[in-house]
Amino acid sequence: MRAPFRECPSSLVGSRNRVRPLVHASTVLRLGLGIGLGAVGLLAAGSARGELIVFEDGRVVKAAGYRLDSAQDELEIRLPGGGSYVVDLGRVERIVDDEVVVSSVAVEDLRPRPAAPYDLSFSDSRRPLFRTAYDGLIEKAAKAENLDASFVSALIRAESNYEPRAVSRKGARGLMQLMPATAKRLSVGKPFDPESNVRGGVRYLRELVDRFGHRPDLVLAAYNAGEGAVEQYGGVPPYRETVAYVDRIMTWWQPRSASPAAPAAGGGSVVAAAAPAPEAGRALPAPR
Repeated sequence: MRAPFRECPSSLVGSRNRVRPLVHASTVLRLGLGIGLGAVGLLAAGSARGELIVFEDGRVVKAAGYRLDSAQDELEIRLPGGGSYVVDLGRVERIVDDEVVVSSVAVEDLRPRPAAPYDLSFSDSRRPLFRTAYDGLIEKAAKAENLDASFVSALIRAESNYEPRAVSRKGARGLMQLMPATAKRLSVGKPFDPESNVRGGVRYLRELVDRFGHRPDLVLAAYNAGEGAVEQYGGVPPYRETVAYVDRIMTWWQPRSASPAAPAAGGGSVVAAAAPAPEAGRALPAPR
């Protein structure tokens, strides 16, 4: 049984947090439904748009919307039913958009299950996929953390399209789109410095592989939606953004099957079947 979200943490009301009235916003509903990455049929489905704001201490707020003040590094969180408050962006671990809300779900697994766990460890034969100016530092960071460099390169393509000064509308920064709270925890003092950003992001990926095993779907989902969401749903959480994110990367990157001696994969949702990866050095279309 998953624990309910704690809304509007009282500890967030402090010197840098301001509460203000706001016009009415639609309520965001949640249903405890675990959905894998197989073909999903939505029966009598209704949906509501909203955001989940995940704080660095693990607390989660259901929001009807948000507004980023980049100049002040602040985030205004708009609440279902009206009202808002402002928090220091450095306290926000991540923001996940567009949670799936359905009244009934039918799941039919049409994808083959892997006969053996995948291997996300470093290999000299697994080069970055897109022949960019950052391939050398990607390989260096991946080797230091014993991670597949091609996997890292596909994630960077999805996160920033290799723009080192990219800033998302949520406040994530740099090649691997680190939120300020994540960058601070990983000791990334210069998020727009490619080497520092990639080193921190790959270190975070290493933490996720250690936590979820050599399961690319779970590692990617956790990078996008957070470890708590993956554990809460027992697999890839049913957020439109997260499901699309995992599927997109798995169409670019071909996983490598592990030998029998490789670490066992963790439990969770079905691993998405990947389309054949491009040859190293071939350009791909821009991310969707």
